[in-house]
Amino acid sequence: MYNIVSYYEAETVGEATALLAENPNLRLIAGGTDVLIKMHNGQIAEAELLSLRKIKSLGTIRKAKDGTIVIGAMATFTQVFNDPILREMIPILTEAAISMGGPQIRNIATIGGNVCNGATSADSAASLFALNAQLKLEDLKGERVVPIREFYLGPGKVALKSGEILTEILISPDNYQGFGGQYLKFAMREAMDIATLAVAVVCKLQGQTFAEVRIGLGVAGPIPLRCLEAEAYAQGKEVSVATVVEIGKLALNSAQARTSWRASQEYREHLVQELVPRALKTAIVNAGGVELV
Repeated sequence: MYNIVSYYEAETVGEATALLAENPNLRLIAGGTDVLIKMHNGQIAEAELLSLRKIKSLGTIRKAKDGTIVIGAMATFTQVFNDPILREMIPILTEAAISMGGPQIRNIATIGGNVCNGATSADSAASLFALNAQLKLEDLKGERVVPIREFYLGPGKVALKSGEILTEILISPDNYQGFGGQYLKFAMREAMDIATLAVAVVCKLQGQTFAEVRIGLGVAGPIPLRCLEAEAYAQGKEVSVATVVEIGKLALNSAQARTSWRASQEYREHLVQELVPRALKTAIVNAGGVELV
């Protein structure tokens, strides 16, 4: 069932990257909620595992001096949901965290593992896309920072090079200060289900107009995506029901929905047009605007 050939535990990032450099066949394991399922289903054979769970520095959440929110890749979804910094500064991310699985899963599943799994249904992905998150990747030679929109390459494929570890998720102050947001997850069951569609919207207002709107979608294509046409249309437009409805229609132009056993393409496209305006209306209120009815 679990054919583990070798198992290592690193206590520092340096130790982990050194082990990866010595043995490129090592597969990283964080909470294990994705890796162990793949092993159980026979998708991974004769695994050589490198656990990151003892690297304490990767499990912290903090606000840097310049206002950047720094989320360690090993922070669990329970940590993300309960963290006072995120609850105050970026509540949209805590909403996504609490929608992920049940409490047992949230206690061990990590936000870094969720991102690196490369799944379009990852509960953190839509919000991180809307927040213009940056990912810090480290290997034995140094580090690099990659925008999350460049990290997803295809279903289950990410831009993590051999020997690299995702260490931190970075959200700069210009991407959350002054914004209101809302995350909506539509699933067939009310709890512990993979999203049929996920929508994350953040907006900033200038008087009665939209200064900026960002829309992240999950399960609307092979990878998470942004609705750039709808976002461009929204800038400078009056905050009104008509504008919000039009934004929802334009959001559909960015979707690449497909039919699966969970839902048809047509149903997912219907959800995009319904959930984007719904999320935006709440985001407007959270940004200090008036409620649209």
